[in-house]
Amino acid sequence: MQRSLRNQLFVNGQWLDSAHLQCQPIINPADESIITEAPLAGDEEVEHALVAARSAFDQGPWPQMSNQRRVSHLRDFHTYLLSQRERIIELIVAECGATQMAAAVMHFDMSMKHAAKLLEEALSLKPESVALELSPAMDGTTMLGGAQSVYEPVGVVAAITAYNFPYFLNIVKLFHALTTGNVVILKPSPYTPLQAFVLGEAAVACDLPAGVLNILNGELSVGERLTTDIRVDMVSFTGSDVVGSSIMQQAAPTLKRLHMELGGKSALIVRSDADLQRAAQAGLMSFTLQAGQGCALTTRHLVHNDVRAQYVDLLRQMASLVNVGNPRQPDVTMGPLIRAAARERVERYISAGIDSGANLVFGGDRPAALNQGYYLNPTLFDNVDHNASIAQEEIFGPVGVVIGFDSDEEALGLANESDYGLGGMIYSGDAGQAYRMALQMRTGGVAINGGAGTMLSAAPFGGYKRSGFGRELGKHGLLDFCQIKNISYHAG
Repeated sequence: MQRSLRNQLFVNGQWLDSAHLQCQPIINPADESIITEAPLAGDEEVEHALVAARSAFDQGPWPQMSNQRRVSHLRDFHTYLLSQRERIIELIVAECGATQMAAAVMHFDMSMKHAAKLLEEALSLKPESVALELSPAMDGTTMLGGAQSVYEPVGVVAAITAYNFPYFLNIVKLFHALTTGNVVILKPSPYTPLQAFVLGEAAVACDLPAGVLNILNGELSVGERLTTDIRVDMVSFTGSDVVGSSIMQQAAPTLKRLHMELGGKSALIVRSDADLQRAAQAGLMSFTLQAGQGCALTTRHLVHNDVRAQYVDLLRQMASLVNVGNPRQPDVTMGPLIRAAARERVERYISAGIDSGANLVFGGDRPAALNQGYYLNPTLFDNVDHNASIAQEEIFGPVGVVIGFDSDEEALGLANESDYGLGGMIYSGDAGQAYRMALQMRTGGVAINGGAGTMLSAAPFGGYKRSGFGRELGKHGLLDFCQIKNISYHAG
């Protein structure tokens, strides 16, 4: 790396001395080497962060600042991170196994684009007048009254993020919470804390007031402390639905506001009139991007039986071109899974798929030439029973499943027959019919024929059912981190 990143907990505007703390090795999943050791927060550090965050919100200047002043601070925060682009991209590749292209475009550039748009959107959050209204008064006269709705921060936000797109998730959560006047305790995955520590550098560079951003690396106990402590007003979590359910239980006694971006088993519908080349390209990406470790990836391929054989054959041909290997190499197009346990979990699903009678089209094994690192070959199953575990459960690895259908109604039934509802795609030569079908899909987002080609910064993102609740991005996302206060007045 060009310059080593900070490797310390960040609390109340200061880097904490980590000499006395237990440390955990941070492993490069591509070659199993140890990048460094990262400190783990204990009870004392968590308490320090809670006190600092509570004080920063209750007595500090940040919540009382105008939107314009907060945005000015955060533009400096954003500018600092842009100045560190190459260093951060290199860290993303090393820490979570992203390919060079994915690290640059999806992890870094996309997150910075979203952050810039959130700053722009934050300036539009202004008090709104409620229309004047006539009401009967107790003395028999008529009263003229009005009101104003104002947006205020929720308070102390615990932001808990996952290991698959850590920099992206950290940035998106911080810019939602901070622009709206909240203060944050960020708890990254202990697999990928270094991408969180760099945000402490940005906080120092932009003179963020003390306690507004606190960064705690830690194990499960740290997360549980944040989700149960009464001093935390809101939890914004990205991760599995199982952990999300536990957080809801932990947060219930203190009635915290919750913002949940959870798992997915999204459907890609390929109609008989689809451009199969484009559909197959999207289908392959849907389970090879980040080695299939993505919540909104469309890993259930619902393909019309008239074109299913052609579609599967195209995927077979395209999969032979996927270069699995160490993502430090620029020609690699799929890197490793995050840890050995993750790979073993995916392998159990592959075995279950074979046992269920599904046809293993390709993959299912480890690359023979890669003896170090947590690699799996891209894997595709055809003729899958929609009730099988590989069709219903989130695998979180490079595994796609193909299920045939004969009518649009059947495709929609299969798409909606899921505990999840986060993403979705439809490929069809009839855009109008694809749109009508998209309206009937029970999911938070649907892309028709590739959609906008990118994740739009002003478009709300979030899920239905076990994929969570709340939205991110644009004004809808910012409002999830706001309280709305109504101030009424006597107008006459």
